[in-house]
Amino acid sequence: MPNPSRAALLVIDVQQGLIDGPPLVTRAASLISTINAAISLARKRAMPVIFVQHDGAAGSPLAPGSDTWQLHGALAREDSDTVISKTAADAFCRTSLKATLESLGVSDLWIAGYASDFCVDSTVRSAAMQGYAVTVIADAHAGKDRPHIGGDTLIGHCNWVWANLDTPGAPVRVLPLAELAA
Repeated sequence: MPNPSRAALLVIDVQQGLIDGPPLVTRAASLISTINAAISLARKRAMPVIFVQHDGAAGSPLAPGSDTWQLHGALAREDSDTVISKTAADAFCRTSLKATLESLGVSDLWIAGYASDFCVDSTVRSAAMQGYAVTVIADAHAGKDRPHIGGDTLIGHCNWVWANLDTPGAPVRVLPLAELAA
């Protein structure tokens, strides 16, 4: 009998300087509360919660140890949660993420975080191409206004793109947290 799939929640780059700006992230207040609700749901379902934290170069706003580099203080973190450091947009690139997921027996990922159009997008695509069953929490990721697109439109665009990607095995699911909780 095959092993049942095991899901984990991946929270990407929800760091002080990225969320609190400047400029302030789109839907900042609801982003943190929705991610915390996803964390609560994951814990109720005995899912591992993994935080990904971007390490910038020395002297940059995301230099390790700086106030802006810290994971956001409003996140519902626990000491037992795993934190994976990364230096590229893709959370799998030169990190321990894949080995961590393998050691936990994870085959399904719920993905939330910042920035929809950069690190979340890169990680969603990478995870799907590696064969993970990916569910993006549609209302638990965000970006900022960009020169050519507003933050709210950006979020909708990314949700549409991910739901329409051609991926091996299974399509990327894009669902609001309320549907995952049902």
